[in-house]
Formats: sequence, C-alpha cells, structure tokens
Amino acid sequence: MTVTDDPDAATTRDGGELVAACEAVLHHVVDVHCHPTDSPATLSPDSMHRLPITICPMASRKSDQPRIRALAQAHPDKVIPGFGYHPWFSHQIATETVISKQDHYRSILLKTPINPDHESIFAELLESLPEPILLSDVLTELKQNLADFPNAMLGEVGIDRSFRIPVDFDASPRKLTPFTVPLEHQLSIVEAQLQVAVDLGRNVSFHSVKAQKATLDLMDRMVDKHGDRWYRISADMHSCGFSPQTWTDVQRKHCNIFLSLSTTINEKSPNHRELIAVCSPNRLLVESDFNDIGGCAERTWEMVKIVADVKGWAIEDEWVQGVIPEESWGVVRRLERSFQLFRQGQHTPPAKKRSAATSGEIS
Repeated sequence: MTVTDDPDAATTRDGGELVAACEAVLHHVVDVHCHPTDSPATLSPDSMHRLPITICPMASRKSDQPRIRALAQAHPDKVIPGFGYHPWFSHQIATETVISKQDHYRSILLKTPINPDHESIFAELLESLPEPILLSDVLTELKQNLADFPNAMLGEVGIDRSFRIPVDFDASPRKLTPFTVPLEHQLSIVEAQLQVAVDLGRNVSFHSVKAQKATLDLMDRMVDKHGDRWYRISADMHSCGFSPQTWTDVQRKHCNIFLSLSTTINEKSPNHRELIAVCSPNRLLVESDFNDIGGCAERTWEMVKIVADVKGWAIEDEWVQGVIPEESWGVVRRLERSFQLFRQGQHTPPAKKRSAATSGEIS
C-alpha cells in the first residue's frame, strides 16, 4: 500500500501504524457480513457518513429486523440489508401453534430422559426468554422486508451445533446454560427461510459452525428440492470454517456457493490462508463480522490485505476508471467482480448426466 497525502483518504490500522487507503479504492470494497445494529450506541448518522465502504448488515433476531430496515432506508447508498433469523435464536420460533411458553421451550430444550439438574436451570432461563413467535409470522415478515428492499438478501441464517443458550444473551459476560437447540429444529427454521429466498430469488448469507456435514447435506437437499431454481441464487458461507479440502469439493460441486472470511473469526484458524489459496477468485469475498460500525471498514480492509498477500495480487493505491486488462487487476477489483457475480446469481446448473433411455442408447 502506498502512503498518500490525499486529505480525503480514509485511514486503517496496520500493525499499529496508520496507513492511508485511497477513498476511491475503498468505495469499491464491500463488507459482505457485519452486525452494526448489535451496537446501536455506535451507529449514528455521523458514523455512517464517515464509513468509506459498502456494508451488508445482517439481522439475527426479532429486534434486529426493524433496525436493519431503518439503517437501509437511511443509507441506501452504503447499505445492502440482510433479513432473517440466526440459528442462535431459532428456539424462539415455534413451528406450530403454541399452547404455552413453557411447553414450547420445554419441548425443544429438555430432552428425554430429563436431567434433574437441568430443571432449575431451565426455570431460570425461562424467565428471560421471550414469548415464542410463530414460524408463519416470521416468514410473513421476512417476505415483506425482502419485497420492500429489492437489493436485500436472506441473512443471517444457518446451523450451529456448538452454541449454548445463555440466560441473558445481552449480558456481559454471558451465563451459559447446558441447553442447545436441536439440529432438527434449526433445520426446520432455516429450510423455511431458504424456501422464501428461492421463491423470491434472493441470495443468502449462511452461518455454519461445527455443522459441516449437516450443512453440505442441506445444500444437497436444496439442489434436489429446487433444481435449477436453486442456482438462480447465491449462498455465501460467511466466516467459513471449512477445511481447504472440503471447500475444494464444495466449489467443484456447487457452482452457486461463495466463501467469505473475516479476521474476527478466521484469523484464529491456522488454515484460513490455505482456504484463501484454494478458493476460486470468482468465489472469494471479504467481511468484518463486526458489531461496531467504527471498526467494520478497518477489519474488512485487514482481510483484503490478507487475500492480496495469499493470492499475490497487488493492492490498489488509486482507482483507475474504465476498462483495464484483467491481468492488471488488483485485489479490490477482483473482489468487486466476485461480489458482482454473487449478487447477480443466475448460475449455470451443472450438466445433467443423460441416461441410456433418454439418449437413445441401447445396452
């Protein structure tokens, strides 16, 4: 990165030193997954005015949906919204009419045979849990939000097999309970939301933690269930934790699945650089996965620099307008092209194998 004296340059941190990044270059950077509405105190008109990049803020629970709406309405030039319900909050959604709050949560969280030690913990947790909402109401709200924002995607949704429900999610530190949301319930919630995405032709930001096989099985079911309609949309495995070999298999088998990485999550993994190395340039995205709007650009730029280093791509210190040869592209232009492919969808389905009967062959 070349230091510039441009007074309009934005600043990011690199090893504790301030390095100037050209504002025109940052204008083409997209943080494909972040959570600024989780820190509303830092989210202000001034902080959004200073934001030099485009962000894709994700909703995760009931309170998030209107916050994301308001942010997208106020800053349509910088915000591509995501609406949906995260697996961490899927237990708050009822697939059938609820008899009582206690019966709903008991049926999901207390497994048979019931551990006697869990009853008192469940009673404490129950007090802090909201009244469950019907899946049908969730889907009605989701459809309306996606209809109101033609550029919106479904997110954040997914599967998580390691998350333990806290007594109070917003407390710091959180007091964790032994309860997890059964995979079957998570799948019922995420598959219903994916159906909406397919019906409306909307892309997806997908969360997968300790659920590699379940996620890949789900993607296979989407192909079997929706066929070519599934390939109209793109799915991004956000802060992807797959092994490099698994990702190589995924991108070969699923032409509509993309990969995005964040320093917030992936820098903790020793294989994240190898994951970047094996990922197709046309499937690679960057994100912050951060909940403070003041840090979204900085953390996204950190990942841009890691991608550039691993791929051997130059980092632009100015933005050249017009058509330039692809071999001269820098990292930001390449990531921008990848995001454009993600947004446009309409992927070519893999060629179907012709059977002997359909091809007229006689054995």
